[in-house]
Amino acid sequence: MKAFLGMGLLGSNFVRAMIQKGEQVQIWNRTAAKARALETYGAKAFDDVTEAVKGATTIHVTLKDDDTVNEVLAMAGKGLEPGAIIIDHTTTSAKGAAERTAAWKAKGYTYLHAPVFMGPQNALESTGNMLVSGDQDVISRVEPELSKMTGKVLNLGPEEGKAAGMKLIGNLFLLTLTAGLTDTLSLAKSLGIPSGDVSALFESWNPGATMPARFKRITEGNFKQASWELNMARKDAGLMMDAAKHGETALSLIPVIAAVMDDWIAKGHGNDDWSVIAQDAIS
Repeated sequence: MKAFLGMGLLGSNFVRAMIQKGEQVQIWNRTAAKARALETYGAKAFDDVTEAVKGATTIHVTLKDDDTVNEVLAMAGKGLEPGAIIIDHTTTSAKGAAERTAAWKAKGYTYLHAPVFMGPQNALESTGNMLVSGDQDVISRVEPELSKMTGKVLNLGPEEGKAAGMKLIGNLFLLTLTAGLTDTLSLAKSLGIPSGDVSALFESWNPGATMPARFKRITEGNFKQASWELNMARKDAGLMMDAAKHGETALSLIPVIAAVMDDWIAKGHGNDDWSVIAQDAIS
């Protein structure tokens, strides 16, 4: 028997996928109606989280943050079966994940943090990526269970909390990518260029293909042989901001980047590759 706590978009679709595979799942959500809605698919919903985990050997969790996970697991504690395994898919801090691993082990339970790069549709289709790190014996024991839930389980090694850290790193990239696309569309709007034309540009020219080489240049600290000088990149940033101002649109990311560029130019790096602005991140 399994239990699942947290019936948001991700958790509810994980549950539906489990039921489709013939598994019995007891569920709980703070807003009880969200859990009861899944009874139509065959889940057994409980208003009391303590009752929801009774009889379950594995408890999956998808909640909001560290505090919510701690609060809900504390409430569920009285109903846990001896030796139960808690698998937490919540995006949390690395420190919190490591602390929970130790705290629940001291109580006689196994806690494994397994955050995901998966959307609701991935959860329903059992595709995407799930991250794990920590006790390798624990991971080898639960990996068959996790593999049923996702397309790929990425084992990041024995360091507690590393999976949480890597999830935050990935999410940071997604946030900055979206912010960059927002500025891109804002500049296009200010220039009177339709978004469809921007899309066509990216279909022909894929800037993402340059990322491995850019990442390698940064991590190796190779800034002296410039492919795009910082002075020239800053000039272009100025043109972008001027165009946006003229078109009465707002850029959120580029002005911040321009200010960082100015700092590095003031330090004497104007003729270096523009990626020198990342130097402090690797030194």
